[in-house]
Amino acid sequence: MSELCLTLLCPPAVEEKLLDLLLLSPKATIFTSAPTAAHGLAHEYLDQMEQVLGRARATAVQVIFDAADKMHLLDTIRLQFSGAGIRYWVTPVMEAGEIA
Repeated sequence: MSELCLTLLCPPAVEEKLLDLLLLSPKATIFTSAPTAAHGLAHEYLDQMEQVLGRARATAVQVIFDAADKMHLLDTIRLQFSGAGIRYWVTPVMEAGEIA
């Protein structure tokens, strides 16, 4: 089975709604979330303080899922969060397991 990792950077305003969607999705095998600072975003997405600091407050979410479910998962997120300013990238998972 081939797995992928979807990394999402979401604004704080949509964090809870995104996490709720992932909790209810059978396609999201396991995921994590953590507060982070996002750098390199366009200034129109930053408030005044973020513009001064050069970084935006965000939540980083990493989702592990089966590669066959990629389009379904991304389409679901696009449908629910169009225009919300969520950035993403997908990377292959070379190995995964549980340390017993």
